[in-house]
Amino acid sequence: MIGIPNNGGRASSPSLPPKPHEPAAPAPSPTHAFFSSYATTEVTLHHRLPHWEQTRVLYFVSWHLADSLPQAKLRNLQDEKKVWLANHPQPWNPQTENEYHERFTHAIDRWLDAGEGSCPLKKPEQSKVVADALHHFHETRYTLESFVVMPNHVHVLFAPFPSHNLAAIVHAWKSFTANKLNPKQGSPFWQEGYWDRMIRNEKHLQATLDYIRQNPFKAHLSPNEFHLYCNGGRASSPS
Repeated sequence: MIGIPNNGGRASSPSLPPKPHEPAAPAPSPTHAFFSSYATTEVTLHHRLPHWEQTRVLYFVSWHLADSLPQAKLRNLQDEKKVWLANHPQPWNPQTENEYHERFTHAIDRWLDAGEGSCPLKKPEQSKVVADALHHFHETRYTLESFVVMPNHVHVLFAPFPSHNLAAIVHAWKSFTANKLNPKQGSPFWQEGYWDRMIRNEKHLQATLDYIRQNPFKAHLSPNEFHLYCNGGRASSPS
C-alpha cells in the first residue's frame, strides 16, 4: 500500500453531465493491455507493499475511509501480513499473488462491506463528489472502465495513459476529494495508500467487472447509497 498524504494534488472541481443508463459490463478498449511477464515492469515499494506498473495496463484499485476498519482486527491482519511478506519475497508468480489477495485484500473487503465507520459516502451528494472526481480526467489522463463508490470505500478499474502514473492519479483523486469532503481536516479522511492489482487476462477482467457491479448488492445497499459506473454510462446513480 503506498502511503500518499491527503494534501496537495488538487484538481479543478469536476462537473460532468449525466450519461445514459448502461447496466451491462463492457468489453475493454482495444488500447488497453493485460499484464505481461515479458513487458517492462516498474516495481516500487511503499509501506512494505510492492506496486508493479506497466504501460496501458488495466488496474483494479481500492481504497477506504480512515475510520472504516475495526482497528484491533486490522492490527492483527497487518502483523500477519508482515510475516507473510517476509516469507514471500518478490517477484510473485500468479498463484502467490492470488494467495496474498485471498488472505489480505479479500479480508479487508469483507470488513468494509459490513459497513464499519461513519460511512459519509452513503449520502448521494458526498458520493457524487468522488464519482465526479473519478470522471474528471477520463480520456485525458486515463480511461475508466468501471467504478463503484460505496459508503466507506471505493473500487476503480481503469488504464492510465503512458504519461501519467498510477500513484499520481490516485493521489489526485484522494487529495481533491478529501479537501472537498473534509475541509477542516481535523483527522484523516482516507486511509493512507491504496490496494492495486494489474488485470492479467480476459477472465480476470470479467471477474473484476462482475465484482464491482455486484459489490453494492452483496452489501444490501439501497439504490441511493452507492454510485456505480460502467464504461461510458452510470449503471446506478444517486438521484
